[in-house]
Amino acid sequence: MFLTNILLKRVKSKNIMVQMESVVSGHTFNKIRERLGDKLEVIRFDPFIQQECLYKEKKKVRSM
Repeated sequence: MFLTNILLKRVKSKNIMVQMESVVSGHTFNKIRERLGDKLEVIRFDPFIQQECLYKEKKKVRSM
């Protein structure tokens, strides 16, 4: 085992991808946010009900 492998730490990414879910219909999409930021709430067009509605962050998908 090399000494450099022990000394180097893995750097965490600055951004993460999260899944956003519609409060009304359950429609979902992915959005990128900062790792240390607050949970997202967005008003966006929902294609199921053909109106704008609130989307809330549901879960983390992956690191970016």
